Amino acid sequence: MFAYVVRRSIVGVIMLIVMSLVTFMLFFASPVDAARYACGKNCSPQLIEQTRKALGYDQPTVVQWTDFLKGVVQGREYPNDPELKKKAPELIANCPAPCFGYSVVNQTTVNTEIKEAFPVTFSIALAALIMWLAGGVFFGVIAAVKKGTLLDRGIVAGALVFYAFPAFFIGVFLLKFFAIKWQLVAIPEYVPIADGFGLWLQGLLLPGLTLALLYMAGYIRMTRAFVLESMSEDYVRTARAKGLKSRRVLVKHSMRAALTPLVTLVGLDFAALMGGAIITETVFNYNGLGKLAFDANTTYDLPTIIGLVILLGTFVIVANIIVDVLYAVIDPRVRVG
Repeated sequence: MFAYVVRRSIVGVIMLIVMSLVTFMLFFASPVDAARYACGKNCSPQLIEQTRKALGYDQPTVVQWTDFLKGVVQGREYPNDPELKKKAPELIANCPAPCFGYSVVNQTTVNTEIKEAFPVTFSIALAALIMWLAGGVFFGVIAAVKKGTLLDRGIVAGALVFYAFPAFFIGVFLLKFFAIKWQLVAIPEYVPIADGFGLWLQGLLLPGLTLALLYMAGYIRMTRAFVLESMSEDYVRTARAKGLKSRRVLVKHSMRAALTPLVTLVGLDFAALMGGAIITETVFNYNGLGKLAFDANTTYDLPTIIGLVILLGTFVIVANIIVDVLYAVIDPRVRVG
């Protein structure tokens, strides 16, 4: 198992390097002039050209890419100007390794941007994961056990209804009615967990529920299908023939087999959410990774885009490795060589 994790980690690093190169190539293939965005408004052609040279955008794509990789390993200084460092060292920004670049648009390092936005996105994704997984598995199992009954049909129908609604509709509905009109909960506002667990949890209720309702609908249907499939297996029928109680058969045999494919879905969905829930963060005005990515694309901020691409790729790769390891833990029939 350890050798497998090491091999997957090496492959993952190679994939991240390739992803960074592809992102650079796509960025510079665009007809938009990134130097003009970085320069700001009312810039003369001469000032735009100076900005292009200062940012290194006049260098070949491969050179810029290799400089980026060196920064990830060794760290960098921005701008890389020895004369400016001698005359005005206070104007030089130091970015320690792993350095993902310097955002001229926001006048800060990408590491700082990610450090500020990451806790927000992680908190929302974690709250949503707990709610959709608990609700999806619970109602999915009930629907499977009560197959063909009115309760089963009601749960499936409700799941389809929530699955049909877009995220912005659910978010706006919850915010308008539950927080503003009915005042059942306070208007969501992100509070760091260090300022109080209760306040932190309160601020995540509606944003987390918005995402949870979307994902929960799909997990109810999948859990129902997986449980029904596992209940028809020979080993489950054998367990029943031995006289084991229905609850024991469901929990120990059917559920264990049904949870295995769900692990893959949970890992990938959570990793995708860690890239930022753009719509949900926008509706509730939370400055997470999703909003950061949206702003970076709007202002054509290459360093921030690169940093977020690498971060999301890391989440997906790590999630895949964790999922494969959990496979062997949940289902003894699965062994990774």
